[in-house]
Amino acid sequence: MDSNSSFIPVASTFTSPFEDSPRPEDPARKPLSLWPGMYHSPVTNALWEARSRIFERLLDPNVDAPPQSQLLTRTPSQSRTTILYNFSTDYVLREQYRDPWNEVRIGKLLEDLDALAGTISVKHCSDEDSMTRPLLLVTAAVDKMVLKKPISVDVDLKMVGAVIWVGRSSIEIQLEVTQPTNECSDASEPVALTANFIFVARDSKTGKAAPVNRLAPETEREKLLCEEAEARHELRKGKRGNYRKEIENGEVNRLEALLAEGRIFCDMPALADRDTILLRDTRLEHSLICQPQQRNIHGRIFGGFLMHRAFELAFSTAYAFAGMMPCFLEVDHVDFLRPVDVGDFLRFKSCILYTEFETTDRPLINVEVVAHVTRPELRSSEVSNKFYFTFTVRPEAKATKNGFRIRKVVPATEEEARRILERMDLESLQVDKNMKK
Repeated sequence: MDSNSSFIPVASTFTSPFEDSPRPEDPARKPLSLWPGMYHSPVTNALWEARSRIFERLLDPNVDAPPQSQLLTRTPSQSRTTILYNFSTDYVLREQYRDPWNEVRIGKLLEDLDALAGTISVKHCSDEDSMTRPLLLVTAAVDKMVLKKPISVDVDLKMVGAVIWVGRSSIEIQLEVTQPTNECSDASEPVALTANFIFVARDSKTGKAAPVNRLAPETEREKLLCEEAEARHELRKGKRGNYRKEIENGEVNRLEALLAEGRIFCDMPALADRDTILLRDTRLEHSLICQPQQRNIHGRIFGGFLMHRAFELAFSTAYAFAGMMPCFLEVDHVDFLRPVDVGDFLRFKSCILYTEFETTDRPLINVEVVAHVTRPELRSSEVSNKFYFTFTVRPEAKATKNGFRIRKVVPATEEEARRILERMDLESLQVDKNMKK
Protein backbone atom coordinates (compact mmCIF):
# COMPACT_ATOMS: atom_id res chain seq x y z
CA MET A 1 0.00 0.00 0.00
CA ASP A 2 2.92 2.36 0.49
CA SER A 3 4.41 2.44 -3.00
CA ASN A 4 4.84 5.95 -4.40
CA SER A 5 3.96 7.47 -1.03
CA SER A 6 5.74 10.45 0.44
CA PHE A 7 7.67 9.64 3.61
CA ILE A 8 7.47 11.90 6.64
CA PRO A 9 9.97 11.09 9.41
CA VAL A 10 8.82 11.59 12.99
CA ALA A 11 11.11 13.21 15.57
CA SER A 12 10.80 13.20 19.34
CA THR A 13 9.23 16.30 20.90
CA PHE A 14 10.18 15.75 24.53
CA THR A 15 11.92 19.06 25.19
CA SER A 16 10.09 21.26 22.70
CA PRO A 17 7.80 20.41 19.79
CA PHE A 18 9.34 23.16 17.70
CA GLU A 19 13.01 23.65 18.46
CA ASP A 20 14.15 21.38 15.62
CA SER A 21 11.58 22.54 13.07
CA PRO A 22 13.15 23.76 9.83
CA ARG A 23 12.96 27.48 9.27
CA PRO A 24 10.28 28.44 6.79
CA GLU A 25 11.35 29.62 3.37
CA ASP A 26 8.79 32.40 3.59
CA PRO A 27 9.65 34.74 6.51
CA ALA A 28 6.04 35.95 6.59
CA ARG A 29 4.75 32.46 7.35
CA LYS A 30 3.39 32.04 10.87
CA PRO A 31 5.74 29.82 12.96
CA LEU A 32 4.35 26.38 13.59
CA SER A 33 4.58 26.99 17.34
CA LEU A 34 1.88 29.67 17.02
CA TRP A 35 -0.59 27.55 15.08
CA PRO A 36 -3.81 26.58 16.88
CA GLY A 37 -3.82 24.62 19.21
CA MET A 38 -0.66 23.68 20.93
CA TYR A 39 -1.75 20.03 20.78
CA HIS A 40 1.21 18.77 18.78
CA SER A 41 2.29 15.17 19.17
CA PRO A 42 5.45 14.11 17.33
CA VAL A 43 3.25 13.02 14.41
CA THR A 44 0.99 16.07 14.20
CA ASN A 45 4.08 18.28 14.41
CA ALA A 46 5.71 16.43 11.49
CA LEU A 47 2.50 16.36 9.43
CA TRP A 48 1.74 20.04 9.87
CA GLU A 49 5.28 21.05 9.03
CA ALA A 50 5.31 18.88 5.89
CA ARG A 51 1.90 20.13 4.71
CA SER A 52 2.18 23.70 6.02
CA ARG A 53 1.29 25.39 2.75
CA ILE A 54 -1.98 23.44 2.50
CA PHE A 55 -2.86 23.91 6.17
CA GLU A 56 -2.12 27.64 6.24
CA ARG A 57 -5.28 28.28 4.21
CA LEU A 58 -7.30 26.57 6.96
CA LEU A 59 -5.90 28.76 9.76
CA ASP A 60 -7.83 31.85 8.69
CA PRO A 61 -10.09 30.83 5.80
CA ASN A 62 -11.56 33.57 3.65
CA VAL A 63 -15.24 32.63 3.92
CA ASP A 64 -16.18 35.28 1.38
CA ALA A 65 -14.01 33.65 -1.30
CA PRO A 66 -15.89 31.56 -3.88
CA PRO A 67 -16.16 27.78 -3.39
CA GLN A 68 -14.26 25.37 -5.60
CA SER A 69 -15.89 25.71 -9.02
CA GLN A 70 -14.96 22.35 -10.52
CA LEU A 71 -14.29 19.02 -8.81
CA LEU A 72 -10.99 17.35 -9.62
CA THR A 73 -10.31 13.67 -10.07
CA ARG A 74 -7.49 12.28 -7.96
CA THR A 75 -5.92 8.86 -7.61
CA PRO A 76 -5.23 7.10 -4.28
CA SER A 77 -1.50 7.46 -4.90
CA GLN A 78 -1.85 11.28 -4.88
CA SER A 79 -3.07 11.26 -1.27
CA ARG A 80 -0.91 8.37 -0.03
CA THR A 81 1.29 9.43 2.88
CA THR A 82 3.68 7.46 5.08
CA ILE A 83 4.88 8.19 8.60
CA LEU A 84 8.10 6.59 9.80
CA TYR A 85 8.83 6.20 13.52
CA ASN A 86 12.55 5.76 14.12
CA PHE A 87 12.13 3.92 17.41
CA SER A 88 15.36 1.94 16.99
CA THR A 89 17.53 5.08 16.99
CA ASP A 90 15.49 7.78 18.77
CA TYR A 91 15.51 7.01 22.49
CA VAL A 92 13.33 9.99 23.46
CA LEU A 93 10.69 9.09 20.86
CA ARG A 94 10.61 5.54 22.26
CA GLU A 95 10.00 6.87 25.75
CA GLN A 96 7.11 9.02 24.52
CA TYR A 97 5.35 5.95 23.10
CA ARG A 98 6.36 3.19 25.54
CA ASP A 99 3.69 1.42 27.63
CA PRO A 100 4.32 -0.76 30.74
CA TRP A 101 4.76 -3.89 28.55
CA ASN A 102 7.39 -2.37 26.25
CA GLU A 103 4.82 -2.02 23.50
CA VAL A 104 3.48 1.10 21.80
CA ARG A 105 0.76 2.97 23.70
CA ILE A 106 -2.42 2.32 21.72
CA GLY A 107 -4.02 5.58 22.89
CA LYS A 108 -1.20 7.65 21.39
CA LEU A 109 -1.36 5.58 18.21
CA LEU A 110 -5.09 6.40 17.90
CA GLU A 111 -4.19 10.10 18.01
CA ASP A 112 -1.62 9.64 15.25
CA LEU A 113 -3.97 7.60 13.07
CA ASP A 114 -6.62 10.33 13.27
CA ALA A 115 -4.02 13.02 12.52
CA LEU A 116 -2.71 11.15 9.48
CA ALA A 117 -6.22 10.43 8.20
CA GLY A 118 -7.08 14.11 8.54
CA THR A 119 -3.98 15.15 6.61
CA ILE A 120 -4.80 12.68 3.83
CA SER A 121 -8.38 13.97 3.57
CA VAL A 122 -7.14 17.59 3.33
CA LYS A 123 -4.62 16.56 0.69
CA HIS A 124 -7.31 14.81 -1.39
CA CYS A 125 -9.77 17.72 -1.15
CA SER A 126 -7.32 20.55 -1.80
CA ASP A 127 -7.79 22.30 -5.14
CA GLU A 128 -4.45 24.14 -4.72
CA ASP A 129 -6.19 27.42 -5.55
CA SER A 130 -5.57 30.08 -2.91
CA MET A 131 -8.48 32.13 -4.28
CA THR A 132 -11.20 29.63 -3.26
CA ARG A 133 -12.39 28.96 0.26
CA PRO A 134 -11.18 25.65 1.70
CA LEU A 135 -13.44 22.90 3.00
CA LEU A 136 -13.79 21.97 6.65
CA LEU A 137 -13.06 18.26 7.05
CA VAL A 138 -14.18 16.52 10.23
CA THR A 139 -13.96 12.95 11.46
CA ALA A 140 -17.39 11.33 11.14
CA ALA A 141 -16.56 7.78 12.24
CA VAL A 142 -13.94 5.10 12.61
CA ASP A 143 -15.43 2.14 10.81
CA LYS A 144 -13.06 -0.51 12.12
CA MET A 145 -9.62 -0.76 13.66
CA VAL A 146 -8.00 -4.16 14.25
CA LEU A 147 -4.76 -4.95 16.06
CA LYS A 148 -3.28 -7.99 14.33
CA LYS A 149 -0.15 -8.37 16.43
CA PRO A 150 1.56 -6.62 19.36
CA ILE A 151 3.52 -3.52 18.35
CA SER A 152 6.98 -3.26 19.89
CA VAL A 153 8.39 0.14 20.87
CA ASP A 154 11.99 -0.94 20.15
CA VAL A 155 11.55 -1.55 16.41
CA ASP A 156 10.95 1.06 13.70
CA LEU A 157 7.30 1.52 12.81
CA LYS A 158 5.62 2.63 9.60
CA MET A 159 2.12 4.08 9.18
CA VAL A 160 0.76 4.51 5.67
CA GLY A 161 -2.65 5.64 4.44
CA ALA A 162 -4.59 6.76 1.37
CA VAL A 163 -8.12 7.61 0.28
CA ILE A 164 -9.89 4.43 -0.88
CA TRP A 165 -13.45 5.71 -1.50
CA VAL A 166 -15.42 8.94 -1.80
CA GLY A 167 -19.13 9.69 -1.76
CA ARG A 168 -20.66 13.06 -2.50
CA SER A 169 -19.29 14.73 0.64
CA SER A 170 -17.67 11.85 2.51
CA ILE A 171 -14.26 10.20 2.27
CA GLU A 172 -12.99 6.87 3.53
CA ILE A 173 -9.29 6.55 4.33
CA GLN A 174 -7.58 3.23 5.00
CA LEU A 175 -4.49 3.17 7.20
CA GLU A 176 -2.02 0.36 7.85
CA VAL A 177 0.64 0.15 10.53
CA THR A 178 3.51 -2.21 9.69
CA GLN A 179 6.53 -3.32 11.67
CA PRO A 180 9.31 -5.73 10.60
CA THR A 181 10.06 -8.84 12.63
CA ASN A 182 13.11 -11.06 12.84
CA GLU A 183 11.43 -13.51 10.49
CA CYS A 184 10.75 -11.07 7.66
CA SER A 185 12.62 -8.72 5.40
CA ASP A 186 11.90 -5.02 5.02
CA ALA A 187 10.14 -5.78 1.73
CA SER A 188 7.51 -7.94 3.45
CA GLU A 189 6.73 -6.12 6.68
CA PRO A 190 3.67 -7.70 8.33
CA VAL A 191 0.65 -5.52 8.98
CA ALA A 192 0.27 -4.92 12.72
CA LEU A 193 -2.87 -2.76 12.64
CA THR A 194 -5.49 -1.66 10.12
CA ALA A 195 -7.95 1.20 10.45
CA ASN A 196 -10.65 2.83 8.32
CA PHE A 197 -11.59 6.46 8.99
CA ILE A 198 -14.56 8.30 7.50
CA PHE A 199 -14.39 12.08 7.08
CA VAL A 200 -17.11 14.45 5.91
CA ALA A 201 -16.67 17.79 4.17
CA ARG A 202 -18.46 20.99 5.19
CA ASP A 203 -18.53 24.38 3.50
CA SER A 204 -16.51 26.76 5.70
CA LYS A 205 -19.08 29.54 5.19
CA THR A 206 -22.46 27.79 5.29
CA GLY A 207 -21.56 24.75 7.38
CA LYS A 208 -23.53 22.55 4.96
CA ALA A 209 -22.28 19.35 3.31
CA ALA A 210 -19.91 20.13 0.43
CA PRO A 211 -18.92 17.95 -2.54
CA VAL A 212 -15.41 16.53 -2.59
CA ASN A 213 -12.97 15.67 -5.35
CA ARG A 214 -13.65 12.40 -7.18
CA LEU A 215 -11.49 9.27 -6.89
CA ALA A 216 -10.07 7.19 -9.73
CA PRO A 217 -8.59 3.90 -8.46
CA GLU A 218 -5.78 2.66 -10.71
CA THR A 219 -4.58 -0.76 -9.53
CA GLU A 220 -6.68 -3.89 -9.02
CA ARG A 221 -6.15 -3.64 -5.27
CA GLU A 222 -7.31 -0.01 -5.23
CA LYS A 223 -10.43 -0.96 -7.21
CA LEU A 224 -11.18 -3.81 -4.79
CA LEU A 225 -10.75 -1.56 -1.75
CA CYS A 226 -13.09 0.99 -3.33
CA GLU A 227 -15.75 -1.68 -4.00
CA GLU A 228 -15.52 -3.00 -0.44
CA ALA A 229 -15.83 0.53 0.98
CA GLU A 230 -18.89 1.17 -1.20
CA ALA A 231 -20.48 -2.05 0.11
CA ARG A 232 -19.80 -0.96 3.71
CA HIS A 233 -21.35 2.43 3.00
CA GLU A 234 -24.53 0.80 1.64
CA LEU A 235 -24.59 -1.60 4.60
CA ARG A 236 -24.43 1.29 7.07
CA LYS A 237 -27.26 3.12 5.31
CA GLY A 238 -29.45 0.01 5.24
CA LYS A 239 -28.75 -0.97 8.81
CA ARG A 240 -29.81 2.41 10.19
CA GLY A 241 -33.32 1.96 8.83
CA ASN A 242 -33.72 -1.76 9.40
CA TYR A 243 -32.72 -2.16 13.05
CA ARG A 244 -35.90 -0.65 14.49
CA LYS A 245 -38.01 -2.82 12.16
CA GLU A 246 -36.18 -5.94 13.35
CA ILE A 247 -36.98 -5.03 16.96
CA GLU A 248 -40.65 -4.68 16.02
CA ASN A 249 -40.75 -7.87 13.94
CA GLY A 250 -39.53 -10.55 16.31
CA GLU A 251 -36.72 -9.17 18.46
CA VAL A 252 -39.02 -8.88 21.47
CA ASN A 253 -38.21 -12.44 22.53
CA ARG A 254 -34.46 -11.77 22.54
CA LEU A 255 -35.04 -8.59 24.47
CA GLU A 256 -37.16 -10.36 27.06
CA ALA A 257 -34.62 -13.18 27.45
CA LEU A 258 -31.87 -10.68 28.21
CA LEU A 259 -34.04 -8.74 30.65
CA ALA A 260 -35.16 -11.90 32.45
CA GLU A 261 -31.59 -12.56 33.60
CA GLY A 262 -31.23 -9.00 34.83
CA ARG A 263 -34.51 -9.13 36.76
CA ILE A 264 -33.20 -11.96 38.92
CA PHE A 265 -30.38 -9.67 40.03
CA CYS A 266 -32.76 -6.78 40.66
CA ASP A 267 -35.59 -8.73 42.34
CA MET A 268 -33.81 -11.74 43.88
CA PRO A 269 -30.13 -10.87 44.24
CA ALA A 270 -29.46 -13.74 46.68
CA LEU A 271 -30.46 -16.24 43.97
CA ALA A 272 -28.53 -14.62 41.10
CA ASP A 273 -25.78 -16.49 39.27
CA ARG A 274 -22.43 -15.58 40.84
CA ASP A 275 -20.78 -15.71 37.40
CA THR A 276 -23.08 -12.95 36.15
CA ILE A 277 -23.00 -9.21 36.84
CA LEU A 278 -25.32 -6.31 36.02
CA LEU A 279 -24.13 -3.95 33.29
CA ARG A 280 -24.56 -0.96 35.60
CA ASP A 281 -22.11 -2.45 38.09
CA THR A 282 -19.28 -2.37 35.53
CA ARG A 283 -19.42 1.40 34.94
CA LEU A 284 -16.59 3.88 35.26
CA GLU A 285 -16.57 7.60 34.49
CA HIS A 286 -14.07 10.35 33.77
CA SER A 287 -14.67 14.09 33.38
CA LEU A 288 -12.63 16.98 32.03
CA ILE A 289 -12.84 20.55 30.79
CA CYS A 290 -11.66 20.83 27.18
CA GLN A 291 -8.67 23.17 26.97
CA PRO A 292 -7.44 25.41 24.12
CA GLN A 293 -4.26 23.31 23.87
CA GLN A 294 -6.38 20.34 22.71
CA ARG A 295 -7.97 22.04 19.70
CA ASN A 296 -7.29 21.20 16.07
CA ILE A 297 -6.67 23.50 13.13
CA HIS A 298 -10.43 24.24 12.86
CA GLY A 299 -10.57 25.34 16.53
CA ARG A 300 -12.50 22.24 17.64
CA ILE A 301 -11.20 19.57 20.03
CA PHE A 302 -8.88 17.16 18.19
CA GLY A 303 -10.65 13.85 17.47
CA GLY A 304 -7.50 11.87 18.19
CA PHE A 305 -7.38 13.37 21.69
CA LEU A 306 -10.96 12.20 22.32
CA MET A 307 -10.14 8.67 21.13
CA HIS A 308 -7.03 8.56 23.31
CA ARG A 309 -9.01 9.49 26.43
CA ALA A 310 -11.82 7.08 25.57
CA PHE A 311 -9.33 4.24 25.04
CA GLU A 312 -7.63 4.85 28.39
CA LEU A 313 -11.00 4.69 30.17
CA ALA A 314 -12.05 1.56 28.24
CA PHE A 315 -8.77 -0.14 29.14
CA SER A 316 -9.26 0.70 32.83
CA THR A 317 -12.85 -0.54 32.70
CA ALA A 318 -11.79 -3.88 31.21
CA TYR A 319 -8.97 -4.16 33.76
CA ALA A 320 -11.27 -3.55 36.75
CA PHE A 321 -13.85 -5.97 35.34
CA ALA A 322 -11.53 -8.87 34.47
CA GLY A 323 -9.26 -8.55 37.49
CA MET A 324 -6.23 -8.98 35.25
CA MET A 325 -4.44 -6.99 32.57
CA PRO A 326 -6.54 -6.66 29.38
CA CYS A 327 -5.16 -7.05 25.87
CA PHE A 328 -6.52 -4.69 23.21
CA LEU A 329 -7.93 -6.28 20.04
CA GLU A 330 -10.19 -3.87 18.15
CA VAL A 331 -11.87 -0.52 17.95
CA ASP A 332 -15.21 -1.86 16.76
CA HIS A 333 -16.75 1.47 15.84
CA VAL A 334 -16.57 5.15 16.71
CA ASP A 335 -19.32 7.67 15.97
CA PHE A 336 -18.51 11.39 16.03
CA LEU A 337 -22.05 12.70 16.46
CA ARG A 338 -21.29 16.35 17.19
CA PRO A 339 -18.14 18.47 17.51
CA VAL A 340 -16.59 19.21 20.89
CA ASP A 341 -15.55 22.79 21.55
CA VAL A 342 -12.96 24.45 23.76
CA GLY A 343 -14.45 25.00 27.21
CA ASP A 344 -16.93 22.14 26.96
CA PHE A 345 -17.44 20.02 30.09
CA LEU A 346 -16.90 16.52 28.73
CA ARG A 347 -17.93 13.37 30.59
CA PHE A 348 -16.78 9.94 29.44
CA LYS A 349 -19.00 7.10 30.72
CA SER A 350 -17.94 3.50 30.18
CA CYS A 351 -19.37 0.06 30.83
CA ILE A 352 -18.86 -3.56 29.84
CA LEU A 353 -21.60 -3.97 27.24
CA TYR A 354 -21.31 -7.74 26.89
CA THR A 355 -18.82 -10.61 26.99
CA GLU A 356 -18.29 -13.54 24.61
CA PHE A 357 -17.02 -17.03 25.39
CA GLU A 358 -16.70 -18.82 22.03
CA THR A 359 -13.32 -20.09 23.20
CA THR A 360 -12.33 -20.39 26.87
CA ASP A 361 -8.76 -19.37 26.02
CA ARG A 362 -9.85 -16.11 24.40
CA PRO A 363 -12.87 -14.53 26.11
CA LEU A 364 -13.89 -11.21 24.58
CA ILE A 365 -14.74 -8.13 26.62
CA ASN A 366 -16.78 -5.53 24.72
CA VAL A 367 -16.57 -2.03 26.20
CA GLU A 368 -18.77 0.93 25.37
CA VAL A 369 -17.59 4.48 26.06
CA VAL A 370 -20.02 7.37 25.54
CA ALA A 371 -18.85 10.98 25.68
CA HIS A 372 -21.36 13.61 26.80
CA VAL A 373 -20.98 17.37 26.38
CA THR A 374 -22.55 18.70 29.58
CA ARG A 375 -23.59 22.33 30.02
CA PRO A 376 -24.53 22.91 33.67
CA GLU A 377 -25.63 26.50 33.05
CA LEU A 378 -28.14 25.28 30.44
CA ARG A 379 -29.11 22.12 32.37
CA SER A 380 -28.29 20.10 29.23
CA SER A 381 -26.21 17.08 28.26
CA GLU A 382 -25.71 15.79 24.71
CA VAL A 383 -23.90 12.73 23.37
CA SER A 384 -20.91 13.81 21.27
CA ASN A 385 -19.13 10.51 20.67
CA LYS A 386 -19.70 6.78 20.99
CA PHE A 387 -16.76 4.36 21.13
CA TYR A 388 -16.75 0.56 21.10
CA PHE A 389 -13.62 -1.41 22.02
CA THR A 390 -12.90 -5.13 22.27
CA PHE A 391 -10.35 -6.59 24.68
CA THR A 392 -9.28 -10.03 25.81
CA VAL A 393 -6.86 -10.89 28.62
CA ARG A 394 -3.16 -11.51 28.34
CA PRO A 395 -2.21 -15.22 28.27
CA GLU A 396 0.48 -14.69 30.90
CA ALA A 397 -2.12 -13.09 33.21
CA LYS A 398 -4.44 -16.10 32.94
CA ALA A 399 -1.60 -18.49 33.70
CA THR A 400 -0.96 -16.82 37.06
CA LYS A 401 -4.60 -16.75 38.20
CA ASN A 402 -6.24 -19.96 39.39
CA GLY A 403 -9.95 -20.37 38.67
CA PHE A 404 -9.82 -17.74 35.90
CA ARG A 405 -13.31 -16.73 34.77
CA ILE A 406 -14.81 -13.73 33.01
CA ARG A 407 -18.34 -12.92 34.13
CA LYS A 408 -21.38 -12.66 31.88
CA VAL A 409 -22.93 -9.16 31.76
CA VAL A 410 -26.73 -8.73 31.80
CA PRO A 411 -28.95 -5.61 31.49
CA ALA A 412 -31.33 -4.28 34.12
CA THR A 413 -33.33 -2.02 31.77
CA GLU A 414 -34.86 -2.29 28.32
CA GLU A 415 -32.63 0.53 27.07
CA GLU A 416 -29.51 -1.41 28.13
CA ALA A 417 -30.85 -4.58 26.48
CA ARG A 418 -31.46 -2.74 23.21
CA ARG A 419 -27.91 -1.34 23.20
CA ILE A 420 -26.49 -4.83 23.74
CA LEU A 421 -28.58 -6.40 20.97
CA GLU A 422 -27.77 -3.63 18.50
CA ARG A 423 -24.02 -4.02 19.02
CA MET A 424 -24.23 -7.83 18.87
CA ASP A 425 -26.19 -7.66 15.61
CA LEU A 426 -23.81 -5.15 14.03
CA GLU A 427 -20.83 -7.32 14.96
CA SER A 428 -22.41 -10.54 13.66
CA LEU A 429 -23.35 -8.74 10.45
CA GLN A 430 -19.72 -7.68 10.00
CA VAL A 431 -18.51 -11.24 10.67
CA ASP A 432 -20.99 -12.69 8.13
CA LYS A 433 -19.88 -10.15 5.53
CA ASN A 434 -16.20 -11.01 6.05
CA MET A 435 -16.92 -14.75 5.75
CA LYS A 436 -18.61 -14.23 2.37
CA LYS A 437 -15.56 -12.54 0.85
